[in-house]
Amino acid sequence: MSHLCKTLIATTSAWLLVSGLLCLPAVGREAKLVLYPQKAPAELGKWTLLPPESLLIEGDAVPLYEKAAQALPDKAGDDQIRKWLDMPIGQLPLDQVEEVLAQYTDSLKAVARAVKCRRCNWPEWTPGTGTKYLAECRRLAFVVRLWARLEIADEEYEGAILALQTTLGMSRHIGQAPTIVQVLVGTAIGGLGCAQIEEFVQGRGAPNLYLALASLPKPFVLMDKAIETEKKAARSQIGMADPLDAAHDRCRIIVKRFEANLAALQCVEAIRSYAASHDGQLPQTLAEITEVSIPKDPVTDGPFRYTRTGSTAVLESAVPAGGSEKDRTRYAITIGN
Repeated sequence: MSHLCKTLIATTSAWLLVSGLLCLPAVGREAKLVLYPQKAPAELGKWTLLPPESLLIEGDAVPLYEKAAQALPDKAGDDQIRKWLDMPIGQLPLDQVEEVLAQYTDSLKAVARAVKCRRCNWPEWTPGTGTKYLAECRRLAFVVRLWARLEIADEEYEGAILALQTTLGMSRHIGQAPTIVQVLVGTAIGGLGCAQIEEFVQGRGAPNLYLALASLPKPFVLMDKAIETEKKAARSQIGMADPLDAAHDRCRIIVKRFEANLAALQCVEAIRSYAASHDGQLPQTLAEITEVSIPKDPVTDGPFRYTRTGSTAVLESAVPAGGSEKDRTRYAITIGN
């Protein structure tokens, strides 16, 4: 690697993407969903996916994220947590899961408070420096996902919503940070939130999250702002344009597929609401759903692709420009008995 190339990479946190140290998910979402009909609520109420305004507190979230990271126990239980996250939710050993989660109580309390803070004042980024506690935040996000799975398995949907608010609150805060790598980590945590939502909406009697998803901020994370911050730093450091345009384009694709995933989940909840008022039937087309508005695919600003064959429907996002089939969100949907 030339000295110039080393200098260029050192000026931007995109070096983590180049070196593969970020360990982000390489593909979009693809899942089979078994839905139980539930009408969308007329009002948002308590089923929000970010902490509601009434619960927000004054103060800065960053010290609380640092406290949560510092309070994490050693990594001895991490492999077991990953195994439980891959296990069908109905097979979780609930008592054992609860016992393990108790070891993370201090971290979970700190992060649950952090996501309620009105401000998240990340330090100004200095080129060539790293960002503290990102690995710990990603690790903690997996713990929160396990917490959500425990609540869903117990059909404790209010507890599951608190876990979801924690995951997406982390995603939102980190996804507004000044560096590319922070936004990517925020996006990855948001992807874990999407996985939690998929499990939530398949619960028998689970509240419909259509309005909760519709009310989320758009865009949810701020990748373009981070890219511009780092490009400006690169120009000031070496006096030329940032050469990592391909890496930046890939970062934008990752964010775009996350935004598409959130919108697709809103469509899923519109379908679940339709089924509740049509004898448990799937619509033949998304245009048949008139009780609520169908979100557009953020990739194209047009409709999602939807096809129904017999008792199964497939909902798909488009492939982002420059991406591949692996960057598509795809749900195969059936209605449960």
